[in-house]
Amino acid sequence: MDKSSPVFFHEEQAFRQWHARLVLAMPPAALIFVTLRQLVWHHPWGTPPVSNGGLLFQTVLLVLVYLRLITVRLVTDLRPTEIAVGLRGLWRKRKIPLCQVRAASAVAYDPIRDFGGYGVRSGMRGRAYIARGNRGVELELQDGRKVLVGSQDPARLAECITKRRLGASI
Repeated sequence: MDKSSPVFFHEEQAFRQWHARLVLAMPPAALIFVTLRQLVWHHPWGTPPVSNGGLLFQTVLLVLVYLRLITVRLVTDLRPTEIAVGLRGLWRKRKIPLCQVRAASAVAYDPIRDFGGYGVRSGMRGRAYIARGNRGVELELQDGRKVLVGSQDPARLAECITKRRLGASI
């Protein structure tokens, strides 16, 4: 499906888990401290000491990786013949043809208990794409597999999928 086709539902969700951001920030913060310690306060790091250029390069690289990770978003697009869901900036989109969807229903879930956390996960309930919250749309595919798409507006997404699947115009 090309990008010029109409989008019937679009949602972008940022990951809002402050504790994850804090944990992810620890390595860059530690490396910034080590870099300042060596470059500004002239206390070399390691034996033999790491070169200033190498240390600065590693620090900049790690800060850029951190910034990339905290800007990842879960993007869901419903197009005329497919639903595409993926983590923009980290994971490629998964495209599910609507002809493979048997049913779509709004559900509540526990991201930790049911899927082991946030992101792209697999669990007892099938594959899941979760950014935040505990609501989403569970897709039952023709082959019996299930895919959960986290959403802040699951009722509307499920309704749009059902209408598109049945060929009604929205």
